[in-house]
Amino acid sequence: MTHDKHHRYTTRTEWTGNLGEGTTNYRAYSRDHLISAAGRPDLPGSSDPAFRGDASRWNPEDLLVGSVSSCHMLWYLHLCAQAKITVLAYHDDATGVMEEDEGGGGRFTQIVLRPVASLAAGADTARATALHEEAHQLCFIANSVNFPVVIEPTVRVVG
Repeated sequence: MTHDKHHRYTTRTEWTGNLGEGTTNYRAYSRDHLISAAGRPDLPGSSDPAFRGDASRWNPEDLLVGSVSSCHMLWYLHLCAQAKITVLAYHDDATGVMEEDEGGGGRFTQIVLRPVASLAAGADTARATALHEEAHQLCFIANSVNFPVVIEPTVRVVG
């Protein structure tokens, strides 16, 4: 019996920003759209406000930073569970840097993750800190981007 190592992810992105004139000019349309996938709530999207977007909606840049952060967290929690390190709370204030080029395009040059893991009493803080590097090596999303993802972890015992 073979195990299929290929996983497929399907989403639909639908532009909802036709204000009546379509894209007749740069200011004639909204950047609003919905990102959906079967069985999940729709995710309201737009562009970054710097590009005429709606600040109350998710933009692709936020989603990329959040995706890297979420992937790292999920691997980290998994590795801690395997290592019998009890994580009681976790948060990450991640930041991504994107640089525009002269032609209006651009690219991300770095994402910095700043995870803070709160551990139960007696936890091995050195091992818990080291597991961040292992989580980074395993993260599907970090392994898929062509720019550095820097991890600046904080591990503390709270229990």
